[in-house]
Amino acid sequence: MASQEVDRTLQRLPDEILLRIFTYLEPQDFPSLQLGCRKLREISLDNSHWRSRTFEDSPFLETLERRRRMARVLDGDVLNEPLLDVAVSLNQEIDAAEPKVQAVHGTSAARKERRFREIANWDPTFPGESVCWYDEYIQRNAPVTTSWLQQPCIRDGSFEDLLDVRGVALYNPPDDPGNMLAVSPLDDGSICLWDVKGRRGRKGAIVAKSAPGILHIDGPGAVGRSRKIDAGVTECISVDSQGKRAFVAVQGHLKEVDLECLAVVSDQSFEWSIAALSSAHVDCPLTVGTSLGIHLYDYRARHHRPHDAIDRIFDTDPLPQYAPLSQPHPLSILHLPISSDGTVLSDDIYVAGRFSNILHYDRRKLAPIVGSIHSGARLASLASLPHSFSPLDTEVRRNGELSVDQVRESKEKPGRTLIAGGEYNTKGSLELYALSNTDRAQSGRQHNSNFKNRYNASQSKILSVITHGTCIVFSDGSGYIKWFERDGFTEVRRMRIGQSEPINRPSLFSQMPGIDDLARKILSTQMPGQSERINDGEILFWTGEKLGLVSLSKTPRFKPSDFSDREPKTEEEMHLEQQEAEYSERMRTALERQADDVRLVRDLGLGA
Repeated sequence: MASQEVDRTLQRLPDEILLRIFTYLEPQDFPSLQLGCRKLREISLDNSHWRSRTFEDSPFLETLERRRRMARVLDGDVLNEPLLDVAVSLNQEIDAAEPKVQAVHGTSAARKERRFREIANWDPTFPGESVCWYDEYIQRNAPVTTSWLQQPCIRDGSFEDLLDVRGVALYNPPDDPGNMLAVSPLDDGSICLWDVKGRRGRKGAIVAKSAPGILHIDGPGAVGRSRKIDAGVTECISVDSQGKRAFVAVQGHLKEVDLECLAVVSDQSFEWSIAALSSAHVDCPLTVGTSLGIHLYDYRARHHRPHDAIDRIFDTDPLPQYAPLSQPHPLSILHLPISSDGTVLSDDIYVAGRFSNILHYDRRKLAPIVGSIHSGARLASLASLPHSFSPLDTEVRRNGELSVDQVRESKEKPGRTLIAGGEYNTKGSLELYALSNTDRAQSGRQHNSNFKNRYNASQSKILSVITHGTCIVFSDGSGYIKWFERDGFTEVRRMRIGQSEPINRPSLFSQMPGIDDLARKILSTQMPGQSERINDGEILFWTGEKLGLVSLSKTPRFKPSDFSDREPKTEEEMHLEQQEAEYSERMRTALERQADDVRLVRDLGLGA
């Protein structure tokens, strides 16, 4: 009764008073508060309130305040290092007490104006983007965990052999809105589908798998690596959701798979090995990058394949468009989108790889290069934002110095942003390039509107980069997935994806340090065109052998043991497994001690 009376009292309060009260609550108090009544729930989700909270807990504000404290210290000519440390600590105390002092002296209006300016400089959204700041706060601050999708396997009686996953793409069935499937080729030449959203059954479980060997060049009986999928090709699969087709690169062949019947319906061969595929879209041809050229493959048209050399000489079909590469091996091909959800594409194609420039092509006339952007790094992944980018404005905004009107004018400028990730001098390189409508007229010009973060992005190579919500997300060679602000410089958060634990017999080295998985490719599971919120979705990743999902949760959403259909073990079997685990633990401890002894002797100079 007392709680009901409190709820009725709160409901009678004006909304402004309730919002003022909510500012004194901790974020973890809001889920229970929202269960009180509809009015409390609506007010507790106030966008302005959570926008302010997200800003207050952002690394942007922390960095900005640190710079200002250091600027005040340097203005005081504090050159002695011990005195500098004392001055910094004193300035921190002064900074914490500043709001009260300013309020006493009647400068609250100036403080409020400065706060509005700082929030405007930080705000990562652009005009037209709809963001639920409550969800955004959760995306940036809630605990994250890794869940491992079901690992496909081959069973022979009581024995089973795990199959490696050789790539990944996302499939949104057009006749089932809201559903999302992960599609991957497997090491045995089959194609496999997983439930990512949990609409067809258990989330993360396998929903369908084709017969083995259908992707091999010579069919199911093929042997040898030259007939199977190249494990070194990251962008080896692309999916056209509207056409219900998947395209898989197998050496120099492009296999087209019908995702309804899981059968190969066409096989297109190329002169060289396929190194990268673009995204597949029903409105444009697929761009295929081989080791020595760029090809356009229009799978929407029926292809007549001549049987011999004579037929090829007198074939009346036009030759497919092709552009040679002066340097080999493209790694990423981007069809630049026009719309924010990526459903409408332009005619611009960008190619990056093991060469120093990003190549720009026009789909309407592929052969001549429209232009190139010098990077100097070995780029492995490309992404884009349908908004403008100004390195100068971004640098000034990072210092919180643009006015609210200047920030608005900067964001309303036309243009798009090209995002690239790769390696430069053994370190990760995160690069942002400003693209405008005048770039096409100035073919081959040097792009000066760029920002290259080779300082604090990553200590190892960036493997894959995407846009996710209001952040840029990438994976690196150290096993991290990192979230950065759209300025490409400010890190929001990071996580290590950890190590998967397959449900097979334990290994002596299963828990050894330094063998964590790394994400070779990451994908956002946000449904294109299905949600108005840009910060809705999880991150699917591929390690080169298996698939995982990064979710906002304290504990994994599912585990490999959840997908085991084995019969319950007897007490004797459980006792035997416990003995094996104890023995393995003793052996692991002995090996670790032996390794410590070897390192100790080496440090003493006796290990030569």
